[in-house]
Amino acid sequence: MTQSKKRCKPSSVNTDPGELLRQHGLRVTAQRLAVLRAVARHPHGTADVIAESVRGEIGAISRQAVYDALALLTEKSLIRRIQPAGSPALFDPRVGDNHHHVICRRCGKAVDVDCAVGSAPFLTAAADSGYEIDEAEVLYWGTCPGCLAEASTAEE
Repeated sequence: MTQSKKRCKPSSVNTDPGELLRQHGLRVTAQRLAVLRAVARHPHGTADVIAESVRGEIGAISRQAVYDALALLTEKSLIRRIQPAGSPALFDPRVGDNHHHVICRRCGKAVDVDCAVGSAPFLTAAADSGYEIDEAEVLYWGTCPGCLAEASTAEE
């Protein structure tokens, strides 16, 4: 099995947030723990959603402290930052694999999509750029089941 195929498998490791921080050489702080837990509670949440959740857990925390923690946790690959065009950044607790996302054009809801296995020509660069490609990030856009049902009900 190639390296890229291995990366397509979701990570099943469920580690204590404090232990994750220590494994990545980070000090364990209440703010970092709260941000990690908030991202886990709100997969694909925006920084504002994460900040609101953190405040609900530990009380007062500045928006900048949340942004700093999100940036550090992203840098250390403890969370993943997704930047859909024309939308605020989203933060994903699922790391360690090369999964993709589908985003609803109406409500903005994002969900994970496991990466394509087998022949996936759109994941192969067409031109030889000299790069060694180790990951592809794909965003699918569409309409979620909830918005489709809402639109169907409105039409009736």
